[in-house]
Amino acid sequence: MIETKPIDGKAFAAGLRARVAEEVAHLAATAGLKPGLAVVLVGEDAASQVYVRNKAEQTAEAGMASFEHKLPVDTGEGELLALVARLNADPQVHGILVQLPLPAHIDATKVLAAIDPAKDVDGFHVVNAGRLAVGLDALVPCTPLGCILLLKHHLGSLAGLKAVVVGRSNIVGKPAAQLLLKEDCTVTIAHSRTRDLPGECREADILIAAVGRPEMVRGDWIKPGATVIDVGINRVPKADGKTRLVGDVAYAEAQGIAGLITPVPGGVGPMTIACLLQNTLTAAKRQAGLG
Repeated sequence: MIETKPIDGKAFAAGLRARVAEEVAHLAATAGLKPGLAVVLVGEDAASQVYVRNKAEQTAEAGMASFEHKLPVDTGEGELLALVARLNADPQVHGILVQLPLPAHIDATKVLAAIDPAKDVDGFHVVNAGRLAVGLDALVPCTPLGCILLLKHHLGSLAGLKAVVVGRSNIVGKPAAQLLLKEDCTVTIAHSRTRDLPGECREADILIAAVGRPEMVRGDWIKPGATVIDVGINRVPKADGKTRLVGDVAYAEAQGIAGLITPVPGGVGPMTIACLLQNTLTAAKRQAGLG
């Protein structure tokens, strides 16, 4: 039986945030530049509120300027677009993040398209998606970026490895596949319509699960010794009426089969905000002509 080692995303993210804070301090001392991140939240979604609060705290801890804009749920689309336009024009704001999901009466595609691609620290703008697709420098979505950083830290070179990404979203699946291609992996994108999905997964040296279905990927889908990156965060009921967090991979079943695996929580999750801070730093440097 293989000894399965957990990948500590929390520790790696703490190290990344510390490195970002060090560079932010250096920028302030040498160039008088303080990266600024604006986060826009529309409505009262509880999970989004917690996430936005964590972003603001970690932005401040990194020595960056944090600009929070909390708008009521009935905010009009035009009002939100006007705010985005003001943030685009504000030289103190180097990164703009509009928290999703937005209320149903607002077209999220239109709002994301209105963000200046140079300030699009979520990496969702079609310009950044296109640049990533053709191999140019781009601001990359934070979660897949975090996955790649964890993989490279634990595996070194990824060249020649077979990677299977389960999930084809614009937020995780597609950009993760593009980043893996950039690292010279052989990449398959699988999804709910894939024929013999378990068989495809069993071919993977690197298996990334990003489907949003609790414990969908079973232990016998995993190639012995493979590295498993579980992006899923799903809340499921317990017998006592409370809930617990599980990933898209049946973690207990993966023990003794996977070589490395990210736990949920404590795996990919902490990497997302750390990579957001890194993207904000990158955006600030580029806008100042320093990177």
